[in-house]
Amino acid sequence: MHRLSYTVVTALLATAGLVPITLAAPAAAAPLPPVVAGHPTDRPGSDAAAERDEARIISVRGAGPFRIGADLARLSAAGLVDWVAPGCGGTVHTGVTGAWAGKILLTFHDGRLVEVGTATAPPRTPAGAGVGMSFAALEEIYGPRGSMIRNDAGDASAYLVRVGSRVELFTGHPIRPGVGYLQVGPAHVVERGFREGRPC
Repeated sequence: MHRLSYTVVTALLATAGLVPITLAAPAAAAPLPPVVAGHPTDRPGSDAAAERDEARIISVRGAGPFRIGADLARLSAAGLVDWVAPGCGGTVHTGVTGAWAGKILLTFHDGRLVEVGTATAPPRTPAGAGVGMSFAALEEIYGPRGSMIRNDAGDASAYLVRVGSRVELFTGHPIRPGVGYLQVGPAHVVERGFREGRPC
């Protein structure tokens, strides 16, 4: 008697309707779990877990969906902007929604995102630096890539890390030693604003 291969047997059983055949898509193509009432589930691999992980990193590119150069109108239309506070000289400060709410503040100039700042930890930089650390800890993390700088008036200091034309700027806390605020963005906005003490 002839033995049929597993492929032929499976094909025959499928034709007869006795064995269901399903083709599995690659894991990367699998759909993400659904969002219920605007709040993702907390299962590992869910949108909530991804958002929590995403809300831990702030870099010179921005934070999460808030990328340097992003358009304020588009972020607002996507429901990512919470409140808006006009500043001077075409500057606008905003809060955000979602996983980043309460963690970051955005600054726009002429409708484009030019700075992301935080007074909380997380988020941290890709190197692991963040609010609450001592300036000595920053020097250990960054070594020669960073340095302490002073403003033009000579009454404030900060730790500066350059990444191309952009910077990470760590400034002090008003009542305790160490880092109280972290800003990221183009040097001509973030660093110059600190050095010159400009409000805009």
